[in-house]
Amino acid sequence: MLATLACIAGLIATYHYFVQTTTGQFIDESALVEAVAIHGPAGKASTKFLDLLPTISLVMAAVVVLFVTVIRKHWTEAGIAVAACVGANIATQVLKDVLPSRPDKGVVTLDLNSLPSGHTTLAASAAAAVFLMASPRWRPMAGFVGGSFAIASGVSTLINQWHRPADVVAAFLLVGAFIIPAGWLIIRRGAWNAWDGFGAHLGSARIWLSLPVVIGLASAAVAVYSLARIAPGPWQETSTTNYFWAGISLIVIAGYLATVATTALFAYAARRRDSPGR
Repeated sequence: MLATLACIAGLIATYHYFVQTTTGQFIDESALVEAVAIHGPAGKASTKFLDLLPTISLVMAAVVVLFVTVIRKHWTEAGIAVAACVGANIATQVLKDVLPSRPDKGVVTLDLNSLPSGHTTLAASAAAAVFLMASPRWRPMAGFVGGSFAIASGVSTLINQWHRPADVVAAFLLVGAFIIPAGWLIIRRGAWNAWDGFGAHLGSARIWLSLPVVIGLASAAVAVYSLARIAPGPWQETSTTNYFWAGISLIVIAGYLATVATTALFAYAARRRDSPGR
């Protein structure tokens, strides 16, 4: 419950700062504008990826969910996971229509509301559905792979200037608000939601938690360095790609923070085989 409320609060805070304040709008829009500087081969690759994203997401989720449902007879769990996935995508479109246009804060930008990112929501919710249907011993690995897929989707939307960084972060938080309560229901169903803890299996190796932490810290360093170079001071320089790299870092940090938090939350909630009374 608290985790769900935290996602909702984070979504509201993201909208307020990056849409309703001048500083937030400027940072967000600058990252979008500076994406032009690297829109070459990277742009072509990300465009192709985004074109294939809906198909990749749906196939990935459908294959795993159907496999687990048919082989293991987890019909109810599949229904919950799919409902959460669909709900997150519907909520994204509703928010796009319901939230007002971006207010004029003196920042040159399109006033149409683009928050949250629909492509990122689709990718993140599909990855989350796979995470929910995976057995506990595979969830850490599924979380890292799925989180990386969602982050790549979000980064691609920025490179192609489809979305600002805040749109992507909002999508992560919105998916979390739907997936966490769905997971709470799923994890309490049946003996299959039991495991031997971290390190007992390839899919539950601690590296799946360590990797996103290391990448997140490296991204934080990139963000600090990029913003420090354009901060007021004697060494201040004109930004060409600093805001862009800070925006990329924000997406990576938010994505992997959500990955680690969700994986740890579900790991703690899953029953241990050596603790039947838990």
